[in-house]
Amino acid sequence: MNILKVIFTSILSVIALFIITKLMGHKQVAQLDFFDYVCGITIGSIGAELATELEEPLQPLIALVIYCIASLLLSLASHKLPRTRKYINGTPTILFNSGKLYRKNLKQAKIDLSEFLLLCREQGYFDLDEIQTAVFEHNGKLSILPKAASRPVTPMDLKITAKATHIGTELIMDGRIMGENLSRCGRDKKWLNEKLRLQGYDSARDILLGIYQKETDTLSLYPLS
Repeated sequence: MNILKVIFTSILSVIALFIITKLMGHKQVAQLDFFDYVCGITIGSIGAELATELEEPLQPLIALVIYCIASLLLSLASHKLPRTRKYINGTPTILFNSGKLYRKNLKQAKIDLSEFLLLCREQGYFDLDEIQTAVFEHNGKLSILPKAASRPVTPMDLKITAKATHIGTELIMDGRIMGENLSRCGRDKKWLNEKLRLQGYDSARDILLGIYQKETDTLSLYPLS
């Protein structure tokens, strides 16, 4: 009987966590701020408790729902009431600008000089003289604006008109032809088989991934190893 209860509570935990994470959106993974981080850890902990709570699984389930509602309400408030964003999400803090380090802002962001230099190096800046402005974002990331002399050269700098590029379309994945993508590109299986033959392959089953670039009419193939 206990085994059946464990199975039931585990399935209930999986379903509850799946629904909650879908409701809370991808920000929970991609753009974690401090509250999202704490809330995510807490929800995961309650979900684990729900999976092993055999006597009263309703209690952790209610706690999960409350945390989900709280997170959704705060997210809604930050979208509908812009003035609340600085209280809910925090505000960006300038740590370095025009050769000057702001010690007060470093303390406010709870970052010491060693951590600041580490964050700079992680973005490829080993010399502060290459940096115009460094901003510590509310999600804990450091945004860096390099000095004009240190910025990469762009086609605009060279007064060159660059051709637009587009995302490639997967026509073959795991040895299978993606028929819908093939039709969207205005191609058919006969054309695809001809492209495969020209590159020395007998069948799509030999290809792990095939990506088509429409603007250049090229098919990049990555064979199965």
